Amino acid sequence: MACNASLHNKKILITCGPTWVPIDRIRVISNVSTGEIGHRISHLLCREKAKVTLIQGPGTHPLRHLPYKTISFRFFDEFAKVVKSELQKTKYDVVIHAAAVSDYKIRRPQTKKISSNFKEFKLELVPTPKIIQTIKKLNPKTFLIGFKLESEAKKEFLVARAETLIKKAKCDLVVANLATNNYYKGYIIDRTKTILATETSREKMAQHLVSILKEKL
Repeated sequence: MACNASLHNKKILITCGPTWVPIDRIRVISNVSTGEIGHRISHLLCREKAKVTLIQGPGTHPLRHLPYKTISFRFFDEFAKVVKSELQKTKYDVVIHAAAVSDYKIRRPQTKKISSNFKEFKLELVPTPKIIQTIKKLNPKTFLIGFKLESEAKKEFLVARAETLIKKAKCDLVVANLATNNYYKGYIIDRTKTILATETSREKMAQHLVSILKEKL
């Protein structure tokens, strides 16, 4: 991909991968996110000479020794602190929030390992704060791209979910997608409810997203 002056030296923050929430000292609740699309976007933006900071959760293929800043985390609370810190100390031109953030956490995680001898053990879950809704408050002028992962592939449903996220978090773009091991479908939607792209692979989605950024910035 040829270098384009529109992204040269732009400060871009990317989040990717899952966020853990603890059950006890040993066990966690997680999700199936691998961080792959965030990694692909990071590589493409690096080629464009953007100044990339990647905040990555414990995905299946964590990236190391890359030509841009990487910050690794495991748990939701770590992630929330790192994102807040980065947004407070740096005025990012773009934030691409692709991390699969935990929607719930255990009300009272155990400080020791829970015995495996219980026939039944109930966990009480409470909602986690919506980190994406704090991004524009901390960095109002940033171009914010949110991701909405769903389990239903219908276009109308994904677009509606994207529109809801745009309203709540003041996103400039949202990638609404469905992903499994063998299937991917995603849409890029802007604030006017226009579908800017439809892709059937993470690689193509990353490429198209970077192309749109080059036009927008």
